[in-house]
Amino acid sequence: MAAKKFLRLVNNLVTEVLGIQTSAGAANAGDIVALDDSGRIDNSMMPVGIGADTAVIAASEALAAGDWVNVWNSTGAKVRKADATTSGKETHGFVLAAVTSGANATVYFEGTNTQVTAQSPGPVFLQTTAGTGGATAPSASGNVVQRLGVAVSTTAVNFEGGMPVVLA
Repeated sequence: MAAKKFLRLVNNLVTEVLGIQTSAGAANAGDIVALDDSGRIDNSMMPVGIGADTAVIAASEALAAGDWVNVWNSTGAKVRKADATTSGKETHGFVLAAVTSGANATVYFEGTNTQVTAQSPGPVFLQTTAGTGGATAPSASGNVVQRLGVAVSTTAVNFEGGMPVVLA
């Protein structure tokens, strides 16, 4: 949705202008803030240290909205789906938007993952299906057990990443 319009005096003329929904920094100094399509202020308008704890990292595989992800080194930081079948692919965060392999992903390191589905309220664990979480911890030898947080509804998990444990 486009930002709402308002009137402003520009060079002694009343002029219709739009509020901005994202900031490019100093170039937007003095502009009027408009809420984004979700009804919130975009993180680009927040001071450093205020807002979501995120990083933009290149995806080494396609990611779906809501995937639990692992940050790893492949000639620099990359992000991939976390996977309970492989030691070293523990969850570091999540993504709220789908991205293709090679594209930049915004990774959230804390907060609520609102893009999950079919969760049961209560504890959530990393699953053996890459990128997913569920109510039952993996139990096979070599699997990684990692608590991801607490499902507060069927579509929201409050992320509180726990220490991964590899089963004997």
